Amino acid sequence: MPSTTMPMLETYPKSINLDRTKLAAVIDALNTCAQACTACADACLSEDMVAELTKCVRTNLDCADICTTTARVLSRHTGYDADISRSLLEACATACKSCGDECAGHAGMHEHCRVCADACRACERACRELLATMS
Repeated sequence: MPSTTMPMLETYPKSINLDRTKLAAVIDALNTCAQACTACADACLSEDMVAELTKCVRTNLDCADICTTTARVLSRHTGYDADISRSLLEACATACKSCGDECAGHAGMHEHCRVCADACRACERACRELLATMS
């Protein structure tokens, strides 16, 4: 099923202070990252060496929560507050960098960590790109 993000943004009846295409790309990256982080945390919990993956699980879950919250806030435009969106995007970029770095450290042994690190890196880039247009 294709993403409904852009069609929903296109049907929003008022103006949006952000480029709708970039906004849709960020929301999709946030949702993709949240899913990858949730799945990676679950996969880590199933590994035989789970005790060595405690920090990875924690950063995955933190990143997933922050990405989900950011996507939800960016999907709302009525009464838009750029300061809140900017703060969430900055927090999300930080969380994605942290999680991407942690997962990359396990990527040689766990493919799910490699996939998650890639999703985190892509999401971090998308957040920073949208932030650059908000300044």
